[in-house]
Amino acid sequence: MANSPVELIKEKLDIVEFIGSYIPLTKAGKNWKALCPFHKEKTPSFMISPERQSWHCFGCNIGGDIFTFLMKYENLDFGEALKILSEKAGIELKKISPQEYKYIGLLYELNEIAKQFFINQLENNQEALNYLFSRGLTKQTITEFEIGFAPEKFDELTIYLINLGYAPEDILRAGLAIKNERNKILDRFRSRIIFPIHNHLGKVVGFTGRILPKFENIETGKYINSPESPIFKKSKILYGFWKSKNFIREKNEVFLVEGQMDFLMSWQAQIKNVCASSGTALSEDHLITLRKLTDFLLISFDTDSAGWEAAEKAIDLANKLDFNVKIVVFDKFKDPADAVLSGLDFLKQAIQNAIPAPEFYFKKYLGEFINQKQNIDLSNRNDLKKLQNVLLKLLNIQSPAERNFWIKNLSQKIGVNENILIEESQKLQKNIKKNQFLMAENNLNQNKIIKKFNRLELLSQKFIQALIALNFLSEEFKEEKYLPFQYQKVLNLLKNNVKKSDDPYIDELINIILLGVDEPTKYNLEEIKQHLFLEYKKEKQKEIVSKIKQAESSGDEDTLNQALAELNDLLNLK
Repeated sequence: MANSPVELIKEKLDIVEFIGSYIPLTKAGKNWKALCPFHKEKTPSFMISPERQSWHCFGCNIGGDIFTFLMKYENLDFGEALKILSEKAGIELKKISPQEYKYIGLLYELNEIAKQFFINQLENNQEALNYLFSRGLTKQTITEFEIGFAPEKFDELTIYLINLGYAPEDILRAGLAIKNERNKILDRFRSRIIFPIHNHLGKVVGFTGRILPKFENIETGKYINSPESPIFKKSKILYGFWKSKNFIREKNEVFLVEGQMDFLMSWQAQIKNVCASSGTALSEDHLITLRKLTDFLLISFDTDSAGWEAAEKAIDLANKLDFNVKIVVFDKFKDPADAVLSGLDFLKQAIQNAIPAPEFYFKKYLGEFINQKQNIDLSNRNDLKKLQNVLLKLLNIQSPAERNFWIKNLSQKIGVNENILIEESQKLQKNIKKNQFLMAENNLNQNKIIKKFNRLELLSQKFIQALIALNFLSEEFKEEKYLPFQYQKVLNLLKNNVKKSDDPYIDELINIILLGVDEPTKYNLEEIKQHLFLEYKKEKQKEIVSKIKQAESSGDEDTLNQALAELNDLLNLK
């Protein structure tokens, strides 16, 4: 539609001027070119067409329009990109269709008010302030990062927001409240230090709450987070990134820590190129965000077993994105927050002494041999398994030259011929490829259960894909009842973040739908809903007409009258 908000924005904003505000561009005939911001390259393969108002990278084979560039560059969802571009284009938000922009502004508003409420509560609670001071935070840091406190009372924030005129269902939707088993609305955060979580543009999208020590027990949980919402995706938000992103870009290095206190104490110690995974699992999206700014990743996680496991997963993800990875080790302390308390220089020294990721694996799996200068015994199954664990990790290194360097280094440390290690690596690589082939073949066989789809099924798939792409899975639409029952089941599973069932057919439908999700700008939800409704009526009418014919031929008057009534209701359905 030429006058849709998306099209109006594209008409008002020039893609060359917009992308040029992010990256340097060079004229190339009637087009423009640049080094791709989404992958590492030395020769420009990123092209922008003013005529088509689109971009495409011939190196990583991705492209799109002004929306997709902003979403990918800033790691935003469609709603956030729409708001930013509409403001830049001078299009009032009230002109944005409710289906595209529903609740986004309200959620930001509620989070901002809640943040200020928590800040005011902290100022009047000396016990909570004393806890933060005991952890080493200064008043300046507490103020800068807008730390607050959630009072002990069950519904103080909820009542405060209701008195301001906000509906209980919107407070629940924002994740600021929950319902108990008696259907009573309660504050989600109670008796907790509150750390606001900001998106990359500095807007509050959620919160992390740390229980006061005196209330700690197994049932309460030390930390709780806001639930995911249209503005808060845990896999995309890095704590503190809105403050540190320019420092990361300038230094071309990021210090990645685990929790909010690790971030805050590092920042306070003048380590400004830092961000945290906020206690949630580090994701590929997190690292893609960082990869746009730097090649060098320093990882520090807690020194317990869970922390080492998290660090290993982070290294594996980072290697796939061709980061240069090092591990910051604190031998005497559990985490960076504790390390800073011992003195500011200790953290800086630990960062300077960070070890390359392969050294981390050597130490973890083969430390006993290296420390004792003992050669590994390849005839011993346990020794061989430890060696294979290391070699598997080295295979994740993207650069063949770097991989060979570390294999040579390993050879010298454990007394095994370099050629034998290379041969063992090749065997492991063949096994990996074989397993991948078997999995692909298995998926291909599963695909055979899928029949040819009719138009109603195809529209049902597109409807669910649109809800996913536009972040509307949590919303309720009347059109859901027009979906065939299998697709209603698929939609319910996806709403609950379930992607596997006990039905192979349903599982394959889920796979097909998820694999087919396109860019948000490719979906006009109103149009899809209209076509879905019309196709549902057409299919339902065929079904009822068939029932009428059967009832007439058999003389079944009751069934005939019932079918005629159904047909009348359907024809009046709008």
